[in-house]
Amino acid sequence: MSETQIEISVLGSLKQVDPEEWDACACPEGAEGRPFDPFTTHRFLIALESSGSVGAGTGWQPQYLVARAEGQVIAVAPLYAKNHSQGEYIFDHNWAHAYERAGGRYYPKLQIAAPFTPATGRRLLTRDGWTGTGQAALVQGAVQLAAENQLSSLHITFCTEDEVEAGTQMGLMHRTSQQFHWVNDDYASFEAFLASLSARKRKSIRKERTTAQGFGGEIHILTGDQIKPEHWDAFWLFYQDTGARKWGTPYLTRRFFDEAHEHLRDDILLIMAEKDGRYIAGALNFIGRETLFGRYWGCSEDYPCLHFELCYYQAIDYAIAHGMKRAEAGAQGSHKLARGYLPVTTHSLHWIADEGFREAIDRYLDAERAAIDEEIEVMTEYGPFKKAKDVDP
Repeated sequence: MSETQIEISVLGSLKQVDPEEWDACACPEGAEGRPFDPFTTHRFLIALESSGSVGAGTGWQPQYLVARAEGQVIAVAPLYAKNHSQGEYIFDHNWAHAYERAGGRYYPKLQIAAPFTPATGRRLLTRDGWTGTGQAALVQGAVQLAAENQLSSLHITFCTEDEVEAGTQMGLMHRTSQQFHWVNDDYASFEAFLASLSARKRKSIRKERTTAQGFGGEIHILTGDQIKPEHWDAFWLFYQDTGARKWGTPYLTRRFFDEAHEHLRDDILLIMAEKDGRYIAGALNFIGRETLFGRYWGCSEDYPCLHFELCYYQAIDYAIAHGMKRAEAGAQGSHKLARGYLPVTTHSLHWIADEGFREAIDRYLDAERAAIDEEIEVMTEYGPFKKAKDVDP
């Protein structure tokens, strides 16, 4: 029996691939409903591209990989050439500095990722029935592209554990990090969730919610056609303020939110606080099949605990009401622990061209994984949930 012939293409735009063919690999489950996450769908990635959030001048230059066999697209990957390490959330700045101090050239590098999105999901996207073959083709294609262009490295960030297993078997190095997720233990209500916490933490959250909801206005929960252009006008101001403080320059352009309104409304949950006829704060979430993904927050007026209410507690309310398994709160933030979001492990895969540097990174990753495991164990122990010895007053 002859070996299957696979053709790999590198595309500079998603306009060069049919959306249905891309999504047959990116979210085959979407044919029967909502995808597990929207961040590798054709509609999300092309919104980034069409809005100028990725592309020329951004440091995220699309190099999408498309693998074809037997007359169809069997695998795709959102691959980018990067000339910096911004917008990744699993950062390698120290690697870049070390390599360049040793006389190497770290940038450009290649990155398989959902840009600006610290949410775990499939990155080596394969059509049903082509998992092993498609994953191997994508990794080999990306490594070959890096090697032929004398690039320093390839990185696959926020990938799944299954992809880690496949990638390490192909010689990629495994890195772990951590972030905070709230997990739905079949709670019937927010009060049922509170009942699972220690008395002190339960009291603290109730106090925070009362304080936040006393800001003097109204909280709106919006999705789909409930979202109007004026909501994006307000949220853009919030996003700009947060982006300027956190990153210096916001990652997303104003046009991205117009693209989101046009093509992504059904994927979005927008939680907005209104006071005296003006929107004064908001939180942007994306809706997956089982997970609510918290992405951006911002405000024009500061009120005590309103951040916690809009970003964390309203997300939990929504997840419980819609039978979702978890709410993810994005990158970083140990303050989330006290609010019921526990630390979990996230994963990435890496290929380094230089043999000596690769060996040094491999040793570093061994030590880092052990440290991450220990940190997660300690933080989980300090979580807000009841321990066996706890007795409610």
